[in-house]
Amino acid sequence: MHSFHQQRPKEKVTEMCSVFGRSKQAYYKQLQSNQNKAVQEDVVVGLIKKKRETWKRGSGRNLHQCLKKELLQHDIKMGRDKFFEVLRNNNLLIKPKRIRAKTTCSYHHFNKYNNLIEGLLPQRCNEIWVSDITYVWLKQQDKFCYLSLVTDLYSRKIVGYCVHEDLSVKGSLEALRQALKQRKEKTENLIHHSDRGVQYCCHAYVQLLKKNNIQISMTETGDPLENAVAERIHRTIKEEFTEDREVSFSSIAEAKANIKKFIEFYNQHRPHRSIQWYTPNEAHKQRGMLKRVWKSYYKQQREWGDFIKA
Repeated sequence: MHSFHQQRPKEKVTEMCSVFGRSKQAYYKQLQSNQNKAVQEDVVVGLIKKKRETWKRGSGRNLHQCLKKELLQHDIKMGRDKFFEVLRNNNLLIKPKRIRAKTTCSYHHFNKYNNLIEGLLPQRCNEIWVSDITYVWLKQQDKFCYLSLVTDLYSRKIVGYCVHEDLSVKGSLEALRQALKQRKEKTENLIHHSDRGVQYCCHAYVQLLKKNNIQISMTETGDPLENAVAERIHRTIKEEFTEDREVSFSSIAEAKANIKKFIEFYNQHRPHRSIQWYTPNEAHKQRGMLKRVWKSYYKQQREWGDFIKA
């Protein structure tokens, strides 16, 4: 008797359609659309999680750009707002983090050089290199090791790096030697820019630059904006490839192995808004001005205010 009073599925559909004033065809079409969207979202979440196996804290904008080709391969068209909605719904948005430690000692007797790159915009790779040092935490040894990077200012490609156990000049020299090995055109003018830390001002480092006919440029104040790209690259490597508050490793051997993997991914796969969404490897092959595809929020607000007044 109980089953007699139960409505069959088709009868329920008919009743729902009559209540909402829709045809059965429209109902089933919407149902199919919702199922397709759910499948697409599952695919997108899978692609995001695959990228984040290495790129732990890649921003939403960069992930969206990085995944465009793969989304098209799956016949998925998804704008940035929808992509962020998927991130939000699946708890995949990245929370900001910030921690600092001092790695620069500029109180020394070595010669300091003027800033040669202020106002300069590179037009090719190997025109300006920027260098800096940051720290990496070793959990088992309860101490820091240090990461030295040499980055091409035009392409944002990391052309040399070294993970070293202390702040001696050895780590910086090794990163510079790596950068010199990948440089093909030895005759092109090249400027090396850094802060005024003792590692970059000491005789061994300066002599290696001069031996390779590289001009020496240094920051003139303590303002990190004078070496902003180098600072930003460090932040990217340390924040986007770990889920923890701060990147850390059990040992220096683990740090070397993982940072090598991070840098390879960064150079090959991470797109940059400041260089037309190219990856560093792609940008390294270009010539001429690379256009930024973003504006500062302050500039956007000013432009919008001027438009309203007009």
